Amino acid sequence: MNSTEADRPFAAAEDKFQLRFRPPRKADGPALHALVAQCPPLDLNSIYLYLLLAEHFPQTCVLAEDAQGIVGMVSAYLPSGRSRVLFVWQVAVHPRIRGQGIGGRMLRQLLLRRVLRRVRWVETTVGPKNQASRRLFARLADRLAAPLVELPLFEAALFGAGAHEAEPLLRIGPISLSAVK
Repeated sequence: MNSTEADRPFAAAEDKFQLRFRPPRKADGPALHALVAQCPPLDLNSIYLYLLLAEHFPQTCVLAEDAQGIVGMVSAYLPSGRSRVLFVWQVAVHPRIRGQGIGGRMLRQLLLRRVLRRVRWVETTVGPKNQASRRLFARLADRLAAPLVELPLFEAALFGAGAHEAEPLLRIGPISLSAVK
């Protein structure tokens, strides 16, 4: 992937935040950790994990940044043996710019990357109480004119007694990348 493709602005004419989208770099690890810490109910992982995401999966992750720094992140990957599925792990948007469609823009920006041109399904897990994330993925499915189905995946008991709510799988697709706009 060349830097022009990764940095290509999405709908820049309507971007009042003047965001730039790009893959993460190792140096972004601490800032990603700090961003997720400000985004409950997301699970906060170690800085090491965010360093690994930036090092191992930059082509399937995207950051949004403005003049003040990183304000958004989508971490995602292609599950082993499933090159037509993009699994979205976390979507984080800084509290000062929430409600502006930035999560959806990052997801669409990611789907425009050449390395993901074979993707036909977007999957994620979202707890039943996380209505903001559920709305985000419902809007993405609508925008892509693709069905969204919910399937059981990780029941609450797997996380330990009372530690976490269930994480059902949300699956969007099949999608046509020509629908990404």
